[in-house]
Amino acid sequence: MTPPASAVPIEALAGLRRRLAALSARHPERRRLMEATAQLYAVSRATLYRLLREGRRPKEAYRSDRGRPRHLPADEIERLCTIVAAMKIRTTNRKGRHLSTVRVLELLEKYGVDTPDGFVKLDKNRITASTLNRHLSRLGYDHQRMIREPPAVRFQAEHSNALWHFDMSPSDLKQLKAPPWIDPERQGAPTLMLFSVVDDRSGVAYQEYRCVYGEEVEAALKFLFNAMAPKANQGNPLQGIPSALHLTTARSRSRRCSSG
Repeated sequence: MTPPASAVPIEALAGLRRRLAALSARHPERRRLMEATAQLYAVSRATLYRLLREGRRPKEAYRSDRGRPRHLPADEIERLCTIVAAMKIRTTNRKGRHLSTVRVLELLEKYGVDTPDGFVKLDKNRITASTLNRHLSRLGYDHQRMIREPPAVRFQAEHSNALWHFDMSPSDLKQLKAPPWIDPERQGAPTLMLFSVVDDRSGVAYQEYRCVYGEEVEAALKFLFNAMAPKANQGNPLQGIPSALHLTTARSRSRRCSSG
């Protein structure tokens, strides 16, 4: 009966791998090492090579209560870490300096601190700064992670017709004949504006050109009515009343252009 692969201890494989790594690829000692180890544990060389390729490593030994506080309850440790992290953030100056964990513990033991859940004062020598720093890092309350800016994630509506982006901007079409109904003496020349809405989820757009005198509310409402109404072109699915409407004002456009 062929012995199982587990008959070769992991420590023996680690020692064999270390000895083979010190030899060149074609060194004759490699064959003798493999044959001696296979004969010792009553396995074939093929099995031994397979075990080396699998990369079995000795398992790290940990305490059964690893990662769990032994002197304080877990909820009390988490509350204490929250208080310490908040005190470090509140005492951070413009140069990025703040109170150390040792100093925060001294203040909690000597004076205490008022929190939204009440006054908290820590018993002396209840916990050490090194233990508290370890739990701060484990729970993600260390100062570097607490002051880190959240990642920028682009917002996108979950469903079509949930959010429309509405914008009107001066058109680039300049070579247009003035229509006969324009009275330049009374109102001056109008501005050719491009009105557009874009569905945030699907990207479907609807646009219209309109001659307006400034950003007229009446013209914008007429355009939105046309955008929400059923279209003669059946290929344009954009219609209906959206759940929300995002407007781009002239001030935000000018700010975007100036910053770009």
